[in-house]
This record gives sequence, C-alpha cells and structure tokens, in this order.
Amino acid sequence: MKTALIACGALAREVIALKERHGWNAEVLAIPAVLHNTPDGIPPAVQQRIREARQKFDRIVVVYGDCGTGGQLDALLEAEGVERLQGPHCFEMYAGGSFDRLMAEEPGTFFLTDFLVSHFDRLVIAELGLDRFPQLRDDYFAHYTRAVYLAQQDDPLLRNKAEVAAQTLKLPLEVHRVGFGFLESRLMALMET
Repeated sequence: MKTALIACGALAREVIALKERHGWNAEVLAIPAVLHNTPDGIPPAVQQRIREARQKFDRIVVVYGDCGTGGQLDALLEAEGVERLQGPHCFEMYAGGSFDRLMAEEPGTFFLTDFLVSHFDRLVIAELGLDRFPQLRDDYFAHYTRAVYLAQQDDPLLRNKAEVAAQTLKLPLEVHRVGFGFLESRLMALMET
C-alpha cells in the first residue's frame, strides 16, 4: 500500500529522512511553509493536495500541526476522512516532552528549527517586512525574552545562522539538540497502523 505523506514544507526534509530511515512505501507531498504567516490558507492547500493524492495513493496521512488554523484543519480532515499527526505545531513535536517546560519557564520564547533558521531571512525578515521597515522589530518582538533553537541536526552552519537570527531579533539564544523528537515517534505510530 502506497501512502501520501502530505507535509508542511517546514517538515518535509525531516519527513523524507524518516521515510528513508524506516523504509516506508510513501511519497512526501509538501505544502508551502510560508502559509504559516496566513494560517487560514493551510486547510484549502491541504484539501487540494488530498484530492490530488486520492487519485494515485492508497492512504493519505497529513503531517502537520494545527499551526494556527484554530481547528479548521482538523475539521477539514474529519470531513475528508484523513488522519493527521497529533500535535499543535512543529515546535512541540521537535521539543518532545520539554516544550511545556520551556514555555512555563519563559512564555516569551521565540522558537527556531533547522528549517526556520535556514529560511529566516525570507520567512521572518522579508515576510514580516523587517527588511523594509526594521523599526517593526520592536513591535513584533518586544514581548519575546529569548530564542530557543530546537536543532534537528548538529550542524555548525545552522547553529551560526541561529545565532545571527537571535542577534537580529535582539534575543539571547539557547540551543537544544532535539533530533526528530515526537515527529518520529508519532509518525512511526501512524505508519504502523
């Protein structure tokens, strides 16, 4: 049985790595990660992918958190009869059991992942207009108190990019090497059913 893994673009690289690691008979179909800036666009994009995937796959699994859709994504998936990886967003998935603790320690935490660090200039700086209006940094990030980089891999280049991102936001940086966290265990559980 061939499975379509409809994944957030921010998770696609890791989902491909997990597919290869576990030898799943699956294909990863990515949705643009930039939709996180306009989460109402996530459900229609996922729905379009589901309808395309139904034509050539036996099973469809959505690898996404709710990601700010306010339950719209889950309502769509229920109507379509499609399973979703559990979790509110990728930060909780990657951080595993430490996400709630990190938030309780400091609610003003800005999280970074390998994907977000790699695409910080486009997804944060350009999308929020900070390249054109740098004074907006204080409006957007005034209530953040730290940046936490949830590193999927131990890569000095990505760590350096995380340091630059944190400096750009004027936030102290903490690095937590988390690997795939709950993303792997939750996806494994879905793929085994």
